Amino acid sequence: MSQIIASPATEPALLPRSLTLTFDNNALLPLLLGDHDRHLTRIEQRLGVRLACRGNRVSITGPALQVSAAEATLGALYRQLQKGEMIDGPKVDAAMRLTEPAGEPRLPLSDLPAIRTRKGAVGPRSAAQAAYMELLSRFEMVFSLGPAGTGKTYLAVAQAVAMLTSGAVDRIVLSRPAVEAGERLGFLPGDMKEKVDPYLRPLYDALNDMLPGDQLTRRMTTGEIEIAPLAFMRGRTLAHAFVILDEAQNTTPVQMKMFLTRMGEGTRMVITGDLTQIDLPAGTRSGLADALDTLEGISGIAVARFSNADVVRHPLVGRIVEAYDQRHAAAREHARERHG
Repeated sequence: MSQIIASPATEPALLPRSLTLTFDNNALLPLLLGDHDRHLTRIEQRLGVRLACRGNRVSITGPALQVSAAEATLGALYRQLQKGEMIDGPKVDAAMRLTEPAGEPRLPLSDLPAIRTRKGAVGPRSAAQAAYMELLSRFEMVFSLGPAGTGKTYLAVAQAVAMLTSGAVDRIVLSRPAVEAGERLGFLPGDMKEKVDPYLRPLYDALNDMLPGDQLTRRMTTGEIEIAPLAFMRGRTLAHAFVILDEAQNTTPVQMKMFLTRMGEGTRMVITGDLTQIDLPAGTRSGLADALDTLEGISGIAVARFSNADVVRHPLVGRIVEAYDQRHAAAREHARERHG
């Protein structure tokens, strides 16, 4: 890919700018544009630029900062296609999220980390995800906080699978607290596995994305991959394992301490949760909040924090989370005024 810049690159960020990108592989260009130019439309709507394609050239017009972001987005997507990867709407969104002026990714797009699994490489879809992936590779214990849809658990499972398949750990242990939702577990139908599986389904889904079905079944049968409720962790020492505790905001302080002290030689731990989604009985302190107050800043422990801007599901999810947060903030402010 080469480019022809038709206006100075040194102009102020808000002044209009135009440039033209030339792509040298005509076979890849339709994939870059998308059916009926839908990828270009997606970029136009999010970045506030105008894109036009003629032949093997794409022109970009708009405010200088947004034009630069669109240029970087198209370049990143084109390089993915050159590597044989396919692109779709979520990948276009991810490329824009990593190049937006406010995003400030820590690394150049070409140097962003990737987690390699048997089903391919898993790359970051936001600057916060890129930073999180670095922490997963460097630290033995990582706390990951943020709203649903930010990739906290998915990327942790990807790192676990990568370390298992490379031989860096001997097994994966995935756990969640089985917080009761209106019914006690004892009254649910089936044996213990059937009772707790609904709580653990998101972990199964992530594993299915990382490993072929037959391999996943075999590794679960041999115990290389174990999925269990938090209560099953008591009394164990987990060595040479990658251990993930999901939905950790729904642990009590006693449960959290129990879990963290299961750590043995050669073990990695990742604790994920969302402190705005606590389902514990009123008046019960979250074990995740308690652990952060106690442990943050200790050498060897890292904390990754995601915000609503890092939601990588459907764009509506981010707006829904933001709307709920605003409503709860207004309710808290109203309560303070009434009792002030």
